[in-house]
Amino acid sequence: MSDAITVENLVKRFDTVQAIDGISFHVGRGELFGFLGPNGAGKTTTINMLTGLARPDGGRIRIAGIDCTRNPKAAQHLVGVVPDESNLYTELTGWENLCFCAALYGMGKKDREQSARRLLKTFGLAKAAHRRFAGYSKGMKRKLTIAAGIIHRPKILFLDEPTTGIDVASARQLRKLIDDLHRTGTTIFLTTHYIEEAERLCDRIAFIVEGKIVRIDTVEHLVQPVRHKKVLQITCQRLPVDILDELREAFGDLAFNVQDRGVLRVEAEHLIHVGPLVRYLEDRNAVVLEARRVRASLEDIFVDITGIEAETMHREKEKRGKGGR
Repeated sequence: MSDAITVENLVKRFDTVQAIDGISFHVGRGELFGFLGPNGAGKTTTINMLTGLARPDGGRIRIAGIDCTRNPKAAQHLVGVVPDESNLYTELTGWENLCFCAALYGMGKKDREQSARRLLKTFGLAKAAHRRFAGYSKGMKRKLTIAAGIIHRPKILFLDEPTTGIDVASARQLRKLIDDLHRTGTTIFLTTHYIEEAERLCDRIAFIVEGKIVRIDTVEHLVQPVRHKKVLQITCQRLPVDILDELREAFGDLAFNVQDRGVLRVEAEHLIHVGPLVRYLEDRNAVVLEARRVRASLEDIFVDITGIEAETMHREKEKRGKGGR
C-alpha cells in the first residue's frame, strides 16, 4: 500500500529567496504528521505546493499514489485544506458557507445540507448557523473553516496553523476535534510552530528551518534523550544581570538559562534541590515568586536540533495571537 503523501526533493524559489531547499518526506495512511518550525521556515509554502496552490520549481509530489507534480488538482477530490488564513466568505452565513463549499466538491443538495447540519452541531456552531461569517469570533471562524475543509469527508486533511490566534478554550476544542479525526483514520498533515501542540497530537514530526528539514522522527524517539532530564523553573523579579556566571560557578553540576519574563531554567541529570538555589537568589536580592519542577519535552529537543530558542517560538505565537486574522 502506497503512502498518503510522498515528497521527493521539493524545491521552491521566490526571486532570489530559496524558500524550500530540496526536502523529502512521506506520510503514511492514517498518520498525523507534524511540520514544525518558526514563521518563515517554509511550512505554508510546502502546504501550498502539496495542495496545488503553488507550483514547485523542482521535485515530485504524490498524493494517495497520484502524481500531482504536473497536475496539482489531480487528487483534489481526496483532499481537504484548512489554510492559515480563512478562505470563507464574510457576507455569507455559516450555513451558506458550508453548503457552498460542499457544492464545490460536487455533493448533492441533500447530502451537503445533512453534512452542514452535522458539522455545525459538532463544532458547537448550530446557534450561529444563520449569522454572517463576518460576525463570528476568531475561534468560531477557525472552527467553521475546519468544518468547510472536511465537509466532503476527505481521506487526507491539510491543516495550516489551525489553532494560532484563538482563545485557549477554542484551541483545546480544536485539538480534540483534530485528534478525533485522526482516530477515525483521516491522514492529517499539520503545520504548526506550537511545540507543545505537535508533541501532544502528532505521530511523527519533521523539523523545518530555513526551507530545509533538519530531522524527522516519531515523537517517542525524539523525546527519548530527555526523558530522564530534571528541569526546574524559578520565576523571579530583580534578577541580577550577571547572575548566570555566579550560579554556574556556585553550582557547577547544574545548567542555567534565563528565559524571558524573569524565568530561570535549571537542568541536571539528577534531582535538583530547590532550597539552596532559592536561598542563593534571595541573598542576591532577587525576589523568588515561584519554583516548580517541569517535565523535559520536545521543546528541549527542538532547541538542541535547530538552535532556535523556544522563547522565540513563544513570541511568534503571542504576536500572531495579538494580530488576529
